[in-house]
Amino acid sequence: MGWGEMDPHNSSTAGRSETCFGVFNASDGPNHGQNSITSPWFSTAFGLIGLCSNLFALCVLLSSSRKLSSQARSSFLVFLCGLVVTDFMGLLVTASVIIPYHFIKFAWARVDPGCHLCNFLGFSMVFFGQCPLLLGATMAGERFFGINHPFSRSTSISKRRAWSIVGLVWGFSCLLGLLPVLGLGRYTLQFPGSWCFLTLLPDTGDVVFCLLFALLGIFSVLLSFILNTVSVVTLCRVYHDRESVQRRRDSEVEMMVQLVGIMIIATICWMPLLIFIVQTVLQQLPADGRIQTLPTETQKMLLIYIRMVTWNQILDPWVYILFRRAVLQRIYPSLRPRPSILVLNPSLRRKLTAD
Repeated sequence: MGWGEMDPHNSSTAGRSETCFGVFNASDGPNHGQNSITSPWFSTAFGLIGLCSNLFALCVLLSSSRKLSSQARSSFLVFLCGLVVTDFMGLLVTASVIIPYHFIKFAWARVDPGCHLCNFLGFSMVFFGQCPLLLGATMAGERFFGINHPFSRSTSISKRRAWSIVGLVWGFSCLLGLLPVLGLGRYTLQFPGSWCFLTLLPDTGDVVFCLLFALLGIFSVLLSFILNTVSVVTLCRVYHDRESVQRRRDSEVEMMVQLVGIMIIATICWMPLLIFIVQTVLQQLPADGRIQTLPTETQKMLLIYIRMVTWNQILDPWVYILFRRAVLQRIYPSLRPRPSILVLNPSLRRKLTAD
């Protein structure tokens, strides 16, 4: 993997806290078991599948948004569109750095002596990693209020406001990713030398930033789980209630199925990494910053968990592509939209319209 080119730099800077190199032990050399995972063809195929999946989902979303008149569904599609755009850009930006490394085997210390490229890649990993979790929690909150307080004007979100909320999530994630550049924590080169991420060492700044990143992600996943659980229970309870027939429930069920799918994927892909980060930095706290390199086993486990996280960006778009009513009705023809009571009772419709 070209590690020998970086050995002199790593050995000379392993004890310097200001460098982005030397956190992993490059002299260990590659093992046979990881050659297939870190091969350029594996990374290229992996990235292309993710990019094509998100691009296809984005086209489907844009096509669906033009046909909708429901404000609740439109705002939900805006959040979904923001999620797909985030996943697409995350794969595009990170792959544009990682894949060339696998082909060229460039020496980071020579190409990026000022750690600017490493900081950019680390920022991208944090920004495009935290955004989907926060967007998932935001979507869960929007559906929670939309289902439990359906007639409240404060719960109706226009497309413009939905895009504003997506922008706020992007801005907050950007601020979080810039913290190491502003002095809290560091981005450092990670095993096997092809990517940069936050530093799992017992330095005070590194520990604070790692805990902030991991705990915020865990909180987002848990919040999504609680809100989605309450929404699903409420939806199941009132789905066959005659008083609620005046609202189209089929669209809400479709949105909740997609949202629960996104939550399950995020939980499976992200929770192992987030828990691993918290455990690693807390276990190293007694060292008081004397550890300058990560243990080999920690490096390998971090790489495995990052691989799991990448699947989140690939699977997210397929949740929307596959779990749509148009697709489900082809599989189960018995699934048909339930008529609204407003359609069945024209007098009631005219009365509500006048009110």
